[in-house]
Amino acid sequence: MRWKIEVFHKILKSGCRAEDAKLRTADRLANLVALFCIVSWRVLWMTMMARAAPDADPAIAFTATEITILDRLVADSGNRGAKPGTLQLYLTKLSRLGGYLARSSDPPPGNTVVWRGLRRLVDIQIGAELATYG
Repeated sequence: MRWKIEVFHKILKSGCRAEDAKLRTADRLANLVALFCIVSWRVLWMTMMARAAPDADPAIAFTATEITILDRLVADSGNRGAKPGTLQLYLTKLSRLGGYLARSSDPPPGNTVVWRGLRRLVDIQIGAELATYG
């Protein structure tokens, strides 16, 4: 379990950049760290689930909107041979948004590219929602 805790803290510090927060009150900082913990857990959990249960339904980790966006942005081909409609396929698509090359000789996507991909996916989702309602 220690290694998973170390990886969680790496995501929290490097991915979320929790130490860069310039909040002035303890309450605001506590709220921000709580939110970052949820995001860090999601990245770690998605990465671990894609390795432990690669053929699982992607809906356990992604919303319907996220799946739709990934389907429109990233082709199903060239994703390390992942089966269509699986969690592994959608995590690979997400990782490709984060810079993962998905070559057949590459190891499975790690937390860093998953984090970067999730950031881009959220940015794209917010932009699409703003364009729809704006």
